[in-house]
Amino acid sequence: MHATNATPHASPPFLEVRNIRKSFGGVRALKDVSLTIESGQIYHLMGENGCGKSTLIKILSGAQLADEGQILIDGKTTGERAGDLGAIGALRAGIETVYQDLSLLPNLSVAENVAFTEQLVEASGRLARRLNVSLLHETARRALAEVHLPTDSAFLSRRTDTLPLATRQLIAIARAVASEARLVIMDEPTTSLTRQEVDNLLHVVERLRGKGVAVLFVTHKLDECKSLGGRAIIMRDGLKVAELDVAGHSKAELSRLMTGREISETRYRTNPKLGEVMLEVKDLSDGAAFRDVSLSLKKGEILGITGLLDSGRNELALALAGVRPATAGRIWLNGQEIAPQSTAEAIRYGIGYVPEDRLTEGLFLEKPIQDNITLPVLDRLRNALGVISSRRARRVAEQSVADLQIVAPDVTVPVQSLSGGNQQRVLIGRWLTINPKLLILHGPTVGVDVGSKDTIFRIIQRLADEGMGVIIISDDLPELLQNCDRILVMRHGRIVAAHPAEGLTEETIYQSMASASKEIVQ
Repeated sequence: MHATNATPHASPPFLEVRNIRKSFGGVRALKDVSLTIESGQIYHLMGENGCGKSTLIKILSGAQLADEGQILIDGKTTGERAGDLGAIGALRAGIETVYQDLSLLPNLSVAENVAFTEQLVEASGRLARRLNVSLLHETARRALAEVHLPTDSAFLSRRTDTLPLATRQLIAIARAVASEARLVIMDEPTTSLTRQEVDNLLHVVERLRGKGVAVLFVTHKLDECKSLGGRAIIMRDGLKVAELDVAGHSKAELSRLMTGREISETRYRTNPKLGEVMLEVKDLSDGAAFRDVSLSLKKGEILGITGLLDSGRNELALALAGVRPATAGRIWLNGQEIAPQSTAEAIRYGIGYVPEDRLTEGLFLEKPIQDNITLPVLDRLRNALGVISSRRARRVAEQSVADLQIVAPDVTVPVQSLSGGNQQRVLIGRWLTINPKLLILHGPTVGVDVGSKDTIFRIIQRLADEGMGVIIISDDLPELLQNCDRILVMRHGRIVAAHPAEGLTEETIYQSMASASKEIVQ
């Protein structure tokens, strides 16, 4: 017998998508999209809001049915069409998805949210039987430890709706870890995480990759893509326009592929014309999260405030906006002492507040654009009979849509039909209807693509140039560096540093956030 030199047949990729098509009401969301996912690799699904990313991951997770195309798992078709996979079928195949809205059950415990998927799959989606509580807790502890969350019984039994947004995000990721998935899809996973938590998540991803798990990030954060490496799958207008190695391309090149145009990475803030001091805060405290906070803001100035999650920055924003009033200290706005005890009072003073979580705290997703924008000014829209004039409301909404470049077929469509960037502009538009003297923006571009970020940044600059005072609360340091005149850093409830933004670096801000020093740098 003669020896043969036959090459072993290469094993098929874990997941292969072939010529997926999907339409909604005549609008083509996906146009013949094909891609391959190999085990143990990292992929970044990138593109502007509305490009088809969300539709694609819903089809991969079995949440939606494709019109045409196929999905293959380990080289075998899952059915005649991609959507035949189904939600339980996707979980059984080892595909776990962490959606942007987290998809946690708020009335269930941490342990139940993390670990019940395992028993759900075993029961083929039926929850009629009793859960195995001891197995549930064992699985939850193992997964929570992976993402560095507490594993004690008190935390396991906490209802998820009592926890901060950043903690809930990590719980959703722990759920994916608990399922021992072969592919984990993460939709904007770092949206509400601090730098330390982001670093922790990236370590979790590296461990998953080391175990042979594939990870597909849906993200707009190019810095995180560059730090992780892997493959970028770039979509535009429902098409896959490129697939390439992240390491071999600059952020500017990636942005251009996503948007079809050049996006500047330089400062938007140029030649600001600042007026007199309009806001003064003296020794403000809420008795818990922050204390003895003093700051000032001039007309036409953009002030950034940042810090770690427990720094008190979020609570300070809520106090200035009247959402959670301060318990001590004084506030002056244009020379008038104020003490807003509610959002309604803050509006009367001329303070607008765009919250951090637009989906749960800001927008009425099922309501039309018009209703969302005109909410604060309904009294102004009443006619002589005291009835709200739909004609006036429509005119206000249409003007806002035009001014903020909101892409929508009509102001009567529900907000949930818009992309994330357009939803954010609707929320900003709502508060601009009150003609605010002070606009507080809490994470103004969270979950927003690079093209929409560019539009929102230019809107912020225009508002400041028109004399409005703007405060941006954010942990997105490039966002602050590109837009602000000054940046305040909070730590343990106090302002520990104040930096001019011109020429400032991210590293200097990080040092201020992590340092115990209380010296103020002017």
